[in-house]
Amino acid sequence: MTGLTTAAGTLPLIYSSGAGAEPRASIGVVILFGVVTAVLVTVLFVPTAYALIARGSGSPGDVARKLDLEAAKPPAAPAE
Repeated sequence: MTGLTTAAGTLPLIYSSGAGAEPRASIGVVILFGVVTAVLVTVLFVPTAYALIARGSGSPGDVARKLDLEAAKPPAAPAE
């Protein structure tokens, strides 16, 4: 939502005319594409990366059970 309002706020900069409009338009284009890129990375890349990384870990409850089982094991006897 914030990205959308920021992108919409750059449109007057991009389409303005008059004195000093050219530098403002270039700043508006940079801000617009930066915000669009940030939103796309946040919406597409981060969940995809998380799904790929989290495949092998299991649920938090599964990890907690494994840790509890590991803690309940008696210590291993030293090898002679």
